[in-house]
Amino acid sequence: MAARSIATLTVSFGMVSIPVKLFSATEASRAISFNLLHKTCGSRLKQQYICVKEEVPVAREDMAKGYEFEKDQYVMFSPEELKALEEAGTHTADIAEFVPVESIDPVYFDKAYYLAPDKGGAKPYALLARALRESKRCALGRWAARGKQYIVMIRPVDDGLVMQQLLYAGEVRSIKEIEIPKTEVKEAELKLAQQLIEQQASDKFDPAAYTDEVRARIETAVQKKVEGQEITMAEEPQGGAEVIDLMEALRASLDRKKTPAPAKAPDAEARKAPKRAQQAEPAARKVAKK
Repeated sequence: MAARSIATLTVSFGMVSIPVKLFSATEASRAISFNLLHKTCGSRLKQQYICVKEEVPVAREDMAKGYEFEKDQYVMFSPEELKALEEAGTHTADIAEFVPVESIDPVYFDKAYYLAPDKGGAKPYALLARALRESKRCALGRWAARGKQYIVMIRPVDDGLVMQQLLYAGEVRSIKEIEIPKTEVKEAELKLAQQLIEQQASDKFDPAAYTDEVRARIETAVQKKVEGQEITMAEEPQGGAEVIDLMEALRASLDRKKTPAPAKAPDAEARKAPKRAQQAEPAARKVAKK
């Protein structure tokens, strides 16, 4: 299925304007969500907002937003006042500067979008992508959307462009806030650690090599519940981590990497995924997502 754009905007730098389409680069729907149920009958629960002073449910039309400036002290804002404070959407990403890609710490990275050229934008789009790629720089600018203003970085990826939202300086903590004791590292330890790194080194990151094992376990458990099967709970490991000598740990790690692991036959669960039962047991209930 072809990707569908979620918005259109114009990337502007100097006298050049590039009309582009915006595509989400991530899948937010991958998260598994559960609903709250009444344990005794299995029915959905609904949420109510209770006034802490009058102890009565409050209807949505009687709700207002407030900011707590002191303990239990609030200033109230009307929807009109909040709307006036929002940033008006401009549908334009205005580039302010070009910086080396490596100068931006990935800790500032937020949501990412793919950019594709819109009508009339193919040539300037290709020009910007190639210029950024050959200069090894990325574009920094601002983008207003959904009532907020964002810092954005536009960088080349393959033949295309990615627009990455960045966090503001006040949203990122400094590593200097973390207490890291100074410790002497021996040359022999460093050499063994470097050998271990070389043994496990890869030329590039392959995201497909990593799977969400927790999600897979939850999906399997849900399927078994629907089919009326019993779920066996795995025992948790007892005790904490064993404290061993650092040099011994490094040598053991190197020896383990040198010894080829025996071939492991795929288990029954991996060989054949469980099929959904034609009829679930009466106890299984279908619960609509929120």
